Amino acid sequence: MSAPDSSVVDFHFDVMCPFAYQTSKWLRDVREQTGLTINWRFFSLEEINRQPGKKHPWEREWSYGWSMMRIGARLREIGMEHLDAWYERAGRALHEDGHRPHDPDVARHLLEELGLDPALVDEAIGDQATHDVVRAEHDRVVAAGGYGVPTMFFGDHCLFGPVLIDPPTGDAALRLWHAVTAWLEFPHLFELQQPKTDAHQQAITESFRPYLDARDWVSINRGKVVEFPTT
Repeated sequence: MSAPDSSVVDFHFDVMCPFAYQTSKWLRDVREQTGLTINWRFFSLEEINRQPGKKHPWEREWSYGWSMMRIGARLREIGMEHLDAWYERAGRALHEDGHRPHDPDVARHLLEELGLDPALVDEAIGDQATHDVVRAEHDRVVAAGGYGVPTMFFGDHCLFGPVLIDPPTGDAALRLWHAVTAWLEFPHLFELQQPKTDAHQQAITESFRPYLDARDWVSINRGKVVEFPTT
């Protein structure tokens, strides 16, 4: 059986996820060098990590990642390039600048920065179709056995990762791309993982400092509360 086409990738992300954001930066570098087509898709960490008895993110009037992705879904209706720009700007605001794009007023401001109508925030949240899109794309990952982001699809071949904190650029970005897409030849290759040492955990904390300072929630990891160290 031939390997799937690696010139097109569906990249599932949650705007709130710092790992997905770093991986998206790497993918953008690969795209600049190769002409890769990136289809930006959605996945909800709020939903996959929801604790029993808690509301689903769509049951809240405003839900951080879910609402941000509904804005993205509305923008994608206009053109994938608008979602592309929105994810880059909102992700940079949270994960590099330490701002709060998950605040509705900040979200409106960022749309204005991109030359887009800030009224799209309320338009997206008022449109059931944007919910349906996010839900369907989230469920696609779950149906494939996925549980987090970054998740990539090459056709029907689903890969979780790569999980990065310092995305490579230039030739190094291409070497990683070739290493990742080599997996597509092996449909029964399920896992290769580097365990995290204490030094790695500290590096993650320092890399994600803007996100840790800006977020307004506690991280949940498969039913267990996980807090990054603050010192």
